[in-house]
Amino acid sequence: MGGVNTAGVRAQAEIRARADGRGGTALPVLESRDPLALRRTRGSGATARVVLVGAMSGPHGGDHFTVRADVGPGARLRVGSAAATLALPGQHGGQARQDVRITVAAGGELHWLPEPLISVTGSELAVHTHVDLAPGARLVLREELVLGRTGEDPGRLTSRLTVRVDGRPVLDQELDCGPGAEGGWDGPAVLGGHRAVGQLVVCDPEFEDKPVAPGVPAEGLAVLPLTGPAVLVGAVAPDALRLRRLLDRAPASFTPATSASA
Repeated sequence: MGGVNTAGVRAQAEIRARADGRGGTALPVLESRDPLALRRTRGSGATARVVLVGAMSGPHGGDHFTVRADVGPGARLRVGSAAATLALPGQHGGQARQDVRITVAAGGELHWLPEPLISVTGSELAVHTHVDLAPGARLVLREELVLGRTGEDPGRLTSRLTVRVDGRPVLDQELDCGPGAEGGWDGPAVLGGHRAVGQLVVCDPEFEDKPVAPGVPAEGLAVLPLTGPAVLVGAVAPDALRLRRLLDRAPASFTPATSASA
């Protein structure tokens, strides 16, 4: 991949969620720096809600964005974004980086549901999402990648997702696509000509007693159980709208492994 341009913007955002002792969730740390901005919105029950705004302004070539979320025991947090993120070439060019680091303690719960990331022609972005879960933590994490705006070719996009439970790797996978990527990324074994790809990772202690069976509940959608206990849902689609519909319907398609084998 191309060299990193040190002339870009460095920005960080951090969220810490803690049980408030009254059945709700407090946010003792909610800090961000332009062009990233965190805003607390109206929650629901025990769940605190945070929206990341301003992401539409980058990352540009050479930028390095870091977002951290830490959920304590008994806390419940839902994080989304106000708009899709555009990976842009930028004035200085070079590779941009976006790092997301997530930790969830035992009894904590996080729903990480950002809007899609769109790789614009001429951009070069490397994204790494690293998740550390304690035993008994719950996670719902969605990632949606769109290769190019309507009618345009994509930029170079590399996305790596690493999930660990109790320090043990549950998932570590990388997708590299666009100009300069290894051949075959657009072939039948990977994207099959589609321009939207996504995944949903669900970690839930209940899967220990009620494991989910593998399956293909719809065209372009696959369900794969993981140790942890966790489930990985992968989807490909011609556009972002259809991708979202596939991922939204996936949890309802989870079939207990015991029923599937009966």
